[in-house]
Amino acid sequence: MRPYLDKSAPEAWKAISAFSATVKQHAEASGLSAQESEFIKLRASQLNACAFCLDVHSRDARDAGIVQQRIDLLPAWRESTLYTEREKAVLAIAEAATRMPLSEESKADLAGAHAVLGDDAFAAAEWVALTINSFNRLSILSEHPVRPRGADGAVLPG
Repeated sequence: MRPYLDKSAPEAWKAISAFSATVKQHAEASGLSAQESEFIKLRASQLNACAFCLDVHSRDARDAGIVQQRIDLLPAWRESTLYTEREKAVLAIAEAATRMPLSEESKADLAGAHAVLGDDAFAAAEWVALTINSFNRLSILSEHPVRPRGADGAVLPG
């Protein structure tokens, strides 16, 4: 088992956590809603197959008021009518920022998202995507475990 990166370099963990808090504040000040930020975090975590971050952000998304059906259908957001134009814009940003390098399709998606969100919210969404991609990689490389939870969300013994 490899060492957990957050435990092996607590000063780096503290710095990335502070960075994340700054990005969150900036996103809120730039007009990005908590739900929009959670959609970005969930979609990037799905694409990166980061189980730990999916566990965290599924709960955070529900706490932000996103109903379970919209979380469940997230992999098929382009085929669904359940997402608003702004939500589709932030989901396009999440995908473009996660699937590198940028393809022509991703560039077109980003242009469309920019037209919907405007400069401030668009840039904030890119910062949120950049941040969650960093955390996904940290958790994947550390092999952070996902602990079983009960229906009430509490960690189960074992």
